[in-house]
Amino acid sequence: MDQQILHDDKKLQKAFFNFLIPVMLANVLQSLGQVFGMFIVGRNLGVDALAAISAFFPFFFFLMAFAIGIGSGSSILVGQTYGAGNHEKMKEVVGVTLAFTTILSIVVAIFGGFFIEWILRFMQTPANILDMSISYAQILFFTLPIMFWYLVYTTFMRGVGDSKTPFLFLVISVILNIAFLPPLVFGWLGLPKFGLNGAAYASVLSNLVTMILLFTYLHKTKHILRLDKSILQHFKLKKDILASLLKLAIPASISMVAISVAEIAVIGFVNVYGSDATAAYGVVNQVASYAQVPAMSIAIATSVFVAQALGANSTDMIKKIRQFGVLVNYILGGAIILIMYLFAEPILSFFIDKQNTVLIAKDYLYIAFWSYLIFGHTQTVSATMRATGVVLWPTIFLVIAIWVVEVPLAFILSHYTSFELNGVWIAYPTAFCVHFVLQYAYFKLGWQKRTLKAMLSD
Repeated sequence: MDQQILHDDKKLQKAFFNFLIPVMLANVLQSLGQVFGMFIVGRNLGVDALAAISAFFPFFFFLMAFAIGIGSGSSILVGQTYGAGNHEKMKEVVGVTLAFTTILSIVVAIFGGFFIEWILRFMQTPANILDMSISYAQILFFTLPIMFWYLVYTTFMRGVGDSKTPFLFLVISVILNIAFLPPLVFGWLGLPKFGLNGAAYASVLSNLVTMILLFTYLHKTKHILRLDKSILQHFKLKKDILASLLKLAIPASISMVAISVAEIAVIGFVNVYGSDATAAYGVVNQVASYAQVPAMSIAIATSVFVAQALGANSTDMIKKIRQFGVLVNYILGGAIILIMYLFAEPILSFFIDKQNTVLIAKDYLYIAFWSYLIFGHTQTVSATMRATGVVLWPTIFLVIAIWVVEVPLAFILSHYTSFELNGVWIAYPTAFCVHFVLQYAYFKLGWQKRTLKAMLSD
C-alpha cells in the first residue's frame, strides 16, 4: 500500500472509492447477467424452469461456500503480504491456494454431481421441477473446478488492490454469457436445443473462455500476479501457508455453509407453499443481490484495505477505514433500497408474468429489504476483524443468528402462526438485527483490546 495513502485521509478515501466502484460495478454486472438468464428462462421456458433453478441454488451455494471461504482467506493473506512489500511470500500464498483449490474443487464437483438428486428430494423439491433441477445442477457441478479457479484468482487481484482487472474481465464474461445463452437454450445457429440446460452450458463456457483470456492478459501486461514460474513453483501444499489459509478459510466457509444450509432449510419451508412461492423466493433473492451490492462490496474493500494497512504496520488507519466503510454503506445502500421499495412491482413484474407470484415476491421484498442496511453495517465490522485474523467469534455470532434465530423463527412463524409464508420473510430482518448486536458488542468489548499483527512473516 502507498505510504502516502496511509497518512492522508483524503487520499485514503479516494483510493477506497477507486477500489470500491469497480467492485460494486462487478457485483451489479454479475447480477445483470444472472437477471438476463432468469428473464430468458422465466419468460420463455416458464415459471417451472425458473423454480427449477431456484430449488437447486441453495445447495449449489452450499458447495460454493468452500471456494468463497478460500478466496476470502487468501485475499487477506495476499493483502497483508503485499502491504508489507513481501512479494515472494505473496506469490507463495497464491501457489499454495491454487493447489488446495484444485483438490477441493474436484472433490466438491464429484460429490455434488453424484448426490444432487438425493439432496433435491430431501429438500422437498416439487415433483414437477425435479428432473429439470437435477440435469441443470449436474452440468454446473461437474465443471466446478473452472469456476473455483476463476473465483479465487480474481480475489488474489483484489488482494493487491486491483479491482479494475477483475471488473473488465467480468464484463467480457457477462457479454459471452449473454451471447451464448439464446443459441444454446433455443438451438440457434444449428446447435441442439438444450432448453434450461443451455443456461448452464452458457455459464460454463463463458467462465472458461474468460479465464483463458484473463491469464493471457496478465502474462502480456506482466501483472504482478501473472501465472508464471514464480507462482507455479509454489503449486504445492505447504504447511505454514496452508495453516494460515485454513485458519481464515475454514471459519469463512463455515459462515457460508451456515448460510447456505439455512437457505436449504428455508426453501424447504417455502416449497410447502408450491412452485409459485419457490419461484418468488428465487426472483426476490436475485433482486436482493442488488440490495446487497453496497454491503458486500464495501466489506471486500474494507477487508483489503485493512489487511494492507496491517501488513504495513499502520494500525491507526484501520479505524478510519472501518468508519468510512460504514458511512458509505448507509448512503449507497439506503439509496438503492429506497428505489426498490418505490418500484417493487415493476421490478418484480419484469421477471414474473404471473400475478400471484408477483404478490408473494412483493411481500418478501417489503418485509425484508430495509434490514440490508443493518446487514451492511455488520459486514463492514466483520470484515475489519477478519482482515486482522480474528475469525472465530464473528463466525460464532453468524451461526447463532442463523441457526438460533432465523431458521427456527422461519419454521415456527410459517407453520404455527397466521403469518404463514410471510413468517419466513420476517425471520430475515430479525436475524440481521440479532447478528448486528452480537457482532458489535464483541467488536467493542473484545477486538478493540487486542494487539494486532500480520499473520505471515518472512
